[in-house]
Amino acid sequence: MKIAAIISEYNPFHNGHRFHIDCTRHGFEATHVVPVMSGNFTQRGDVAVFDKFSRARMALESGVDLVLELPVAASLGSAEQFAAGAVGIVNALNCVDLLSFGSEAGDIDLLSETAGAVEYAVQTDEFLGFMRRGSTYPVALTKTIEKYYDDIINETLAAPNNTLAVEYLRALSRTGSSVAPVTIKRHGAGHDSAEIGDNIASASQIRKLLLSGESVSEFTPVEYPQNYADISRLETAILYKLRTMTADEIRNVPNVLHGLENRIAKAAKAAKNLPELMFLIKTKRYTLARLRRIILCCLLGITKTHAKTPPQYIRILGMNQKGREILAATDSTLPIDASLSALMRRGDNCRKQGALEVRTSDIYGLAYEKPLPCGLELTSKPIIY
Repeated sequence: MKIAAIISEYNPFHNGHRFHIDCTRHGFEATHVVPVMSGNFTQRGDVAVFDKFSRARMALESGVDLVLELPVAASLGSAEQFAAGAVGIVNALNCVDLLSFGSEAGDIDLLSETAGAVEYAVQTDEFLGFMRRGSTYPVALTKTIEKYYDDIINETLAAPNNTLAVEYLRALSRTGSSVAPVTIKRHGAGHDSAEIGDNIASASQIRKLLLSGESVSEFTPVEYPQNYADISRLETAILYKLRTMTADEIRNVPNVLHGLENRIAKAAKAAKNLPELMFLIKTKRYTLARLRRIILCCLLGITKTHAKTPPQYIRILGMNQKGREILAATDSTLPIDASLSALMRRGDNCRKQGALEVRTSDIYGLAYEKPLPCGLELTSKPIIY
């Protein structure tokens, strides 16, 4: 066995994802593939267009063997928090040989050099000074790296998939992981690109087409459900939640710093819709993705404590026969099960993590044109092939 993990969102699953899985199998000779996948909310600060079990089914139909869930607090974290949570699960399995990820660079040595540069830069006085003076994290990092490294490092960091790849490498290094990183050069349309090439479109472009009612069948090897989620359907719930939160409560949400809580509280009382809310909150200090994640964490009740707590269990969303072979090979340091109810009985920390998943899933169900019922976290069955 040669087991490869993939950190994914599959939002939604498309031909580029299938290409990555095929390359992982054939290019790196992986006999088994296990994605760690975001649940119902994603790192860009949005709802997943299809629920976690539907996306697990798509992945299993397209060549993976075992789908594991990344907890919601990590899914809605910064790139560093997202990577740390996912790599923590990969490490905990104690059977994974490779971590395979896409990148614009397609060069593991360059990405490793860039990861080392970032690790050094964020600890310097220059970086901390830029942050104190109001720079965003990316701007502060760019300015610091300019001082110490060649242009190729910042050029590498400018590409979004490279940025996540660097965070995966940093997480592997910090944990002393024995999992070997490998990368596949991104093929076709770029991240968030509107371009289409070789029947490959970016996930963001597919979501845009899907939400506008256009056909996307040429861009995916699987069939999409008819019912899909759209964050705009949560608009009133978000505004209600923010208008009823105090500044102190907002301050306790992950990544709220430098008095941002007061700006959010003020904007919530004036905004009449989500675009207006984001316009009133936005400053040069904060990226839109970070603000979207913060707003969703407010809605879902995710606190700084949740964000600092590593995954307490590993939840199985789906598997095939090879997935069962992966499970047989694991020597997991975390409880692992397909039943959330069973996992929640594995201790107080597991219960707390599971309770958060139940609550956030119930809220996610309201993002559908035909809202989903409550309690699906405890009643949904894993996808078994």
